[in-house]
Amino acid sequence: MPLPFFYGWLIVVVTFVTMAIGVNARTAFSLFFPPIIGEFGWDRGVTAGAFSFGFVVSGAVSPLIGRMMDRFGPRGVMQLGVALMGGGLLLAPLTTQPWHLYLTIGVLVGAGSVCLGYSGQSLFLPNWFIRRRGLAMGLAFAGVGIGSVTLLPWVQHMIEQTGWRTACTAMGILVLVVLAPINLLLRKRPEDIGLLPDGDAAPSATSAAPRSNVVDPVWVNTDWTLRRALRTARFWWISLGYFCGLYIWYAVQVHQTKFLLDVGFSANVAVWALGVVSLLGIPGQIWLGHLSDRIGREWIWAISCAGFAICYAALIALKFAPVLPLVYLMIFTQGALGYGLTSIIGAVVLEIFQGNQYGSIFGTIMLAALAGGAAGPWATGLLYDLSGSYTSAFAIGIAVSILSAVAIWRASPRKVRAVAGQMHKRQIKSEAG
Repeated sequence: MPLPFFYGWLIVVVTFVTMAIGVNARTAFSLFFPPIIGEFGWDRGVTAGAFSFGFVVSGAVSPLIGRMMDRFGPRGVMQLGVALMGGGLLLAPLTTQPWHLYLTIGVLVGAGSVCLGYSGQSLFLPNWFIRRRGLAMGLAFAGVGIGSVTLLPWVQHMIEQTGWRTACTAMGILVLVVLAPINLLLRKRPEDIGLLPDGDAAPSATSAAPRSNVVDPVWVNTDWTLRRALRTARFWWISLGYFCGLYIWYAVQVHQTKFLLDVGFSANVAVWALGVVSLLGIPGQIWLGHLSDRIGREWIWAISCAGFAICYAALIALKFAPVLPLVYLMIFTQGALGYGLTSIIGAVVLEIFQGNQYGSIFGTIMLAALAGGAAGPWATGLLYDLSGSYTSAFAIGIAVSILSAVAIWRASPRKVRAVAGQMHKRQIKSEAG
């Protein structure tokens, strides 16, 4: 029986729930971190290294996940992610040695998070929408913010009441019980179940031909394999833009709390600031995703990068004037603007390299992105150790923000496919030609 709504919106709901649980199940390591150190007395570096090692694993398996998506589709990839993450969380409470943590939280949860997180979802969700692609992805990825303000407090409460092992086990059960069944609803593209993107009706013999969003027919008609994509400047511009994008994201996310404490703010203000950034990211992702369908992906990437640049500038200013208005500016520009990057991270690549090997291409690009996510916190910490100040690191963050925006403009997805809000301009040019 036909649904009363487009099946693609059900895909968005499944992705929303998956992101809310899957991404925050990995983030919950920061809550497990203090009681694990308290129980075992391990060095902080050794213990935190399990999470960092998971980041390395995520980057290493990202291209493989892309190839698996091309071959098996989202149900196979998501169920693999559920099994890996759920298994890692259920086995972690058995930890007695550091290497146990590296195997469970690092390898299993880290690899599972690639499937269930931004990378995995961006491999198929953009297929379901064209005109409302940015809005759909913004809505779906807002699940991360909702999960962070609902799931993480519950985990913290459970840790305080019953211990980290019980909380970790509960997270593993939640991943398996909720995500395994709902991800059976996924399909890779609407054509797989006889539908068209955005829920459009199939054209009849008497209906007008649908307007094409193709700007560069030669590029679009190319059979984009990974090998062929690697030989294009656009591939490397996107890789650079994504590397820089995750660099600026994670550099500030990891270091801002310690910085705020260093310049004299209370622990309550520092923790509150981090939480409000996530909250502001929810409407920010949705609004900027929707706006990208109107004005283009490059503009939104530039706006988000500008948000991070202003955020870094505010942090530099806070060293000299530690006042709350600058904290508010830093929070708003980072969350409401900067987090908009996620709403178009899949759309940019799809609109340039759409084809049967899109998953392999996107997965390889995400290898560069995850490298940026790992490099940002490390380089920022190293620069602080060398100089005794965050000022130079934050100044580099501004420069990297600008470089990221420039790189996506050079990749120019608008010159391959037009977004819905710019279709009229393409129509006018076609009629003039």
